[in-house]
Amino acid sequence: MIQFNHFNFNVLDLDRSLAFYREALGLEPVREKTAADGSFRLVYLGDGRTDFQLELTWLRDREAPYDLGECEFHLAFVTDQYQAFYEKHQAMGCVCFENPAMGIYFISDPDGYWIEIVPEKK
Repeated sequence: MIQFNHFNFNVLDLDRSLAFYREALGLEPVREKTAADGSFRLVYLGDGRTDFQLELTWLRDREAPYDLGECEFHLAFVTDQYQAFYEKHQAMGCVCFENPAMGIYFISDPDGYWIEIVPEKK
């Protein structure tokens, strides 16, 4: 048996990213690891409901934005409060793509990673 554990995003400004994920999605740190020499820091975020985690990796010597290519990958979240999150994300200015025909939209984090928001199926 194998199961999902976590997914990683590398970030330039860890504090800014932590604030974004807390405000936009309610994610909170569940564990952290810092290199003894301070060269990197890993912060794992959880939703408080599932075991899946988003790992944010900060590298001390990284100064240039990450090349995300054509952003053909994304992380997805499902919610039973779709409209409320949509309004919140609109107010935050982080909605980057909408697909009304599919009933979904995407937000972009401070580093340009796309996150899909999907309504819960009833």
